[in-house]
Amino acid sequence: MKNVNSNEQPKKSDGGEGKEKKEKEEKENLEEKKALIEAALYAAGYPLELKTLCSITKIYSKRKVYELAKSLMEEYNSRNGALEIVELEDKRFVMQLKPSYVPRVRRLTVKPLLTEGPLKTLAYIAYRQPVPQAKVVIVRGQQAYEHIEKLEEMGLIKREKLGKSFVLKTTSLFADYFNLSKEPRLMKKQLEAIFSQAKEKGLA
Repeated sequence: MKNVNSNEQPKKSDGGEGKEKKEKEEKENLEEKKALIEAALYAAGYPLELKTLCSITKIYSKRKVYELAKSLMEEYNSRNGALEIVELEDKRFVMQLKPSYVPRVRRLTVKPLLTEGPLKTLAYIAYRQPVPQAKVVIVRGQQAYEHIEKLEEMGLIKREKLGKSFVLKTTSLFADYFNLSKEPRLMKKQLEAIFSQAKEKGLA
């Protein structure tokens, strides 16, 4: 029979500590990813798709990124602040001012949503929709391809396949952002009024 040294103490397992450390690191990593999503939404100023947020965070699971974005949105909704994060169609997210604050600070806005070139292309598409992409390029020039890509990325227009080309239309987000009717005929009348006013002021 072996003699057992009463002074020997059993070794403590560090499994519990290791697990806690790992969980802490994972939590910190997720918080960092969430902060990246917040930074991306703030910097963009327009809706971002999950694939864009995946690229920014280096998380290639859309489900995980969606969960982080939803968590961030809930955090903002629980705050009594001026900013909010809103989920739009097709699981896109945007950071924006809460509607109640917009009228009070609108005059301070110095950064336009779009520069002049893409804005004119967007106006042409909105007024002529549904319009073939090829026609937009003829009217607006080769730079229209870049404009169309940006406008689609921002969720303001959508492309629908037609033969070998595409037909362009505006989205619900476009109507919401510019406070226009979603009914095409009414939107066209509203745009005509806007263009007429701009022409009178020498802006068109």
